[in-house]
Amino acid sequence: MAKVKLDDKKIQKIKEICASFGNKPGEAINILHQVQNTFGYLPAEVQELIAEEIHVSAAQIYGIVTFYSFFTMIPKGEHPISVCLGTACYVRGSEKILDEFKRQLGIGIGQTTPDGKFSLNCLRCVGACGLAPVALVGDKVYGRLTVDKVKDIISEYKD
Repeated sequence: MAKVKLDDKKIQKIKEICASFGNKPGEAINILHQVQNTFGYLPAEVQELIAEEIHVSAAQIYGIVTFYSFFTMIPKGEHPISVCLGTACYVRGSEKILDEFKRQLGIGIGQTTPDGKFSLNCLRCVGACGLAPVALVGDKVYGRLTVDKVKDIISEYKD
């Protein structure tokens, strides 16, 4: 994996986030959430800086990042797409929806399109079982999906 060069502004922002939680080791998860919300992902260099700021080992931070599926070390696309594969969605055809997103975008699960516009993932439940099958683009929920609707959803975000 390529090394990420952190510029001074990013370093300062990460330090500010850590300080806003008192640089407390017990706030590691909250710090990681806020840093990921700010930068989109948590590369090794960011994890090392957080570890340094809150006085824990980089291995401890890495353990948290790799344990919780919410955290990612891979940059997401400008429009992250998540297809629910929970029971209700799966029974109602979400696997076909996921396959169509993969086909339309030309990427697999966990990948980002070459232009950086879209990334694709799946998740287990978004709590909208009555709308199954469901996908999210960013925070926007699309329910009662069919394969035919996938192209229209993608086109909403093309420009």
